[in-house]
Amino acid sequence: MSITGPGSITAANVAAQTNMMQQLDMLGQELGTGQAAQTYSQLGSQAGVAVALGAQLSDINGYTSTANTIGTTLTIEQSVLGQLNSAGTTVAQSVEQQGGFSLNNTGQTNMQVSAASYLNQIVAFLNTQAGGNYLFSGSAVNQPSVVSSNEILNGNGSQAGLTQLIAERQQADLGTGQMGRLTVAVTGAGSNDVTVSQDGSPFGFQLASVTSNLTGATVNQPSGSPPSLSVDLGSNPNNGDSIQFNLTLPDGSSQTITLQATTNATPGTNQFTIGSSASATAANLQTALQTSLSNLAQTALPAASAIAAANDFFEVPPQIVDPSSAPNYAAATSLVTGTSANTVMWYTGENGGTPALQTATAQVGPSITVDYGMRATEPAITSLLANVAALAATTFSASNPNAQASYVALSQSVVGSLSGQPGTQTISDMQADIANAQTMVTNATQFNTQTQSTLQDMLQGIEGINENQIGENLLTLQNNLSASMAVTARLAQLSLVNFLGSVAG
Repeated sequence: MSITGPGSITAANVAAQTNMMQQLDMLGQELGTGQAAQTYSQLGSQAGVAVALGAQLSDINGYTSTANTIGTTLTIEQSVLGQLNSAGTTVAQSVEQQGGFSLNNTGQTNMQVSAASYLNQIVAFLNTQAGGNYLFSGSAVNQPSVVSSNEILNGNGSQAGLTQLIAERQQADLGTGQMGRLTVAVTGAGSNDVTVSQDGSPFGFQLASVTSNLTGATVNQPSGSPPSLSVDLGSNPNNGDSIQFNLTLPDGSSQTITLQATTNATPGTNQFTIGSSASATAANLQTALQTSLSNLAQTALPAASAIAAANDFFEVPPQIVDPSSAPNYAAATSLVTGTSANTVMWYTGENGGTPALQTATAQVGPSITVDYGMRATEPAITSLLANVAALAATTFSASNPNAQASYVALSQSVVGSLSGQPGTQTISDMQADIANAQTMVTNATQFNTQTQSTLQDMLQGIEGINENQIGENLLTLQNNLSASMAVTARLAQLSLVNFLGSVAG
């Protein structure tokens, strides 16, 4: 008879218990990680699908992170644009509501001093950063967008600021004849032709047209190079007849001089006396037109000149009165491009050919790309800068009897421009672009969330576990292991003596 020893039985039981312990460890690991396999090889034929789903999920997670970052940037951009818009509105309203005309010791009104403060705020807004990036520098995100407001107004060493450039431009626009670069002469065989001529420069008044209902007069519209117009008085006009000279000012605005014929020996404002002959009347018309041009050159022209100088300064690169004409800017004949040697370069960001909005682009979804770049050189911003800066940079002389009229003209021009001109970009237009980008980011985020959920469910179906099933398996194994260990323990205590004793009993 062969008897199997307890040692061999115990060894078999221990091996079985070891196997069950390993199964328990694996089930515990699966329960802890929620994964049915620790390596793709353990997934068998589903491994390739799991890899592909994991890659897609990683991409979606990346898009979601980018969308969150861009969403924050867009919120900051929208806030800054709102502040810029508010600054422009506040300046316009303050100008409209200002009190009387009173100059301080620097030749400025209190409103102009306030305008300088607003300009400082605007510059600070334009140098706003998000995540360490300057928002209004185009693609040069590490570079500040704009130099300081003090440098813009007052220059930097040999680099002229706007205050100096406005003074030079006003001299150039007024001209040596003090009539905005126009000359008025009486010509013709009978000395009855009144001719108005430009000097060929881009400065001062530009002749637009002439409209007449003077009896017996023949008018010739501006033509030639440089342009000139003429009024031929074939006979004396009637009392009350009038003529209108339409002019374009340096900032693009228009002015009309209307002169009326009168029989009064002493004509009133904007009138000319009908003389004893057509030639005498022509001489009176010449005098009246010269007077009106001189008055306009001292009131509306300086204001338009300041706006024009500011508009040119905030171009990139800036346009300035030819420095070679200094110090006699009244005789200047051309505008030239300012250089970093003689003019403050107010914008310090990137200014390439790519549209501003496209200088910053981010992919926030599998097929959704958002453009959110901005430059301080966008028309709506340069218009804001130019008008506020022109108000802040222009000075007036208390001894000038036309100072108040010129200041009123400047104020009205600033208010009109800050209120927005038809067909031009506004801050609101920029806000609409950013709002559209925000909508795209919101839609992308929603899509990403839905896609994440779907991919995670699919991946869970392959890599995931059934917790209930794992629990049942764990309980079964624990029971089996407990029973096996109890049997093994009893066998381990069984000796030959005990065995024979049990048989004999």
